Order: sequence, then structure tokens, then C-alpha cells
Amino acid sequence: MPAEVPGTPLPLPMRTQGAAHAFPVRQGIRQAHPEAKATAKALDEIRDKVDRANITGLLVASRDGLLLASDTQEIEDDSVAAMSAAAVGLATRFIGQAGLGEARGAMFQGSLGHVCVFPVQGSVLLVVFARPDTTMGLFNVVARQALTLLQDALNTAN
Repeated sequence: MPAEVPGTPLPLPMRTQGAAHAFPVRQGIRQAHPEAKATAKALDEIRDKVDRANITGLLVASRDGLLLASDTQEIEDDSVAAMSAAAVGLATRFIGQAGLGEARGAMFQGSLGHVCVFPVQGSVLLVVFARPDTTMGLFNVVARQALTLLQDALNTAN
């Protein structure tokens, strides 16, 4: 190496013949979320057991916002999965700050219907959608029915 002279720029490093490429080592194909298969099967099992007169859709997401399974119409499932993780996180912080214990869900009411996000178990979230003419009381009952059915189906799958 030549001696460094103050104020003189150093020469740029040169690649020598046969030098290794700077590309990263191939990691292989990314696998789906470990809960995806079990939740899709569980959602299939409970689909016909919930009150479809009031429930318009079900979606299962991971706590990090990835879509695991869905039975919805005209909804951007991936975006809703991501927002469900944010909603549960916000609900957890809100409930904690209010001193109300552990968050059991986040429920929202809109002019075109209702949506609730429930932590199910482990890293799984359930999102339940309902019609606008469903009362909040009835929605709470049928949404919790869907939650219980999903929990049971996931427990039997494990």
C-alpha cells in the first residue's frame, strides 16, 4: 500500500479478475406464514356455522398484518389484514392507558356496517364484518360466536 499523503485522494479499489460477485446468496422461496394452512382450514369449517344473515365476511390475519385466510367480498383483504394488526395494537394501548385490563377486541361502526377485530390465540387475529342493519348487540353476539368457533377449530387442528 502506498503511503497516505494528506490532501491526496486514495485510489479507488479495483475488482480483480475472477472476484466474487456482490450479489446476495439466494435464500430460496419465502414460505407462507406457519398459521396460514391451519387458519384457512378452520375458516372453511366455521363458514357455514356462523349467522350469515348478519355476518357479511370473515378474515383471519396474523398479528404482524399478513393475510392468512378470508371469506369476504369487495374488500381489499391485504390492506384490511394490515389494518387489523394496527387496530389491535391501538386497542391494547388504549385499554392499557384507560386501566381497563386486557384488550379483547376493537369494534368499529360505520354507515355501511360494522367490523370487529379479535385476538384469537398466539399470533392470529379474526376480523368480522356485519351488515349496517345489524344492531351492535346482535353483532357482538354473532362475532363472538365466530371467534369461539375459530378458536375451537384451531385447537382441534393443533
